[in-house]
Amino acid sequence: MANGLVFSCNCGALRGEIAAQGIKTGTRVVCYCADCRANELYHGQPDPAPDPVDLFQLAPDTITITQGAEHLKALRLGPRGPLRWYASCCGTPFANTLAKPGLPFAGMRSDLFQDKSALGKIRAKAFVPAAGKQARTKGGGAMAWGILSRMITARLSGRWKDTPFFDAVTSKPVSEPQLVSKAERAKLYP
Repeated sequence: MANGLVFSCNCGALRGEIAAQGIKTGTRVVCYCADCRANELYHGQPDPAPDPVDLFQLAPDTITITQGAEHLKALRLGPRGPLRWYASCCGTPFANTLAKPGLPFAGMRSDLFQDKSALGKIRAKAFVPAAGKQARTKGGGAMAWGILSRMITARLSGRWKDTPFFDAVTSKPVSEPQLVSKAERAKLYP
């Protein structure tokens, strides 16, 4: 892929590239939500708190897995939450998607890339904690516009079916998502 950006899990068994178009149209965000933190902890990653989890939101059709696709697995922290994809070879959190491919969205962990700066500057901060107040999102307009414009483009072009996360024929996840038990979830949230 010319001018793409290479990514890999921590052990290198799962590898791939983001197309130049994905980099150009993607949005780098950081998220302070409890679920992003819980996902990191579930996979044995260092606790990011009080810092956020750094994500790159892009259209799934711009993601190509070049090695180790058999290691791509999914889980859900709750019965209705997003799918949280990870590399089963080493437990590296990989990306978040919605539960169905018809609304094409992926939020990849920026740590998968050797050079996070190639993803551009952080354009939004989601669920920023505020003492005594409800968490707020800064840059939410840019984040929402990016998500909507990528979704509309992928739907109109038919590229929403080109995803490493879902089977193109059945629209089912390429890996049956594991639901994290209530007891396991309780251990992940402060």
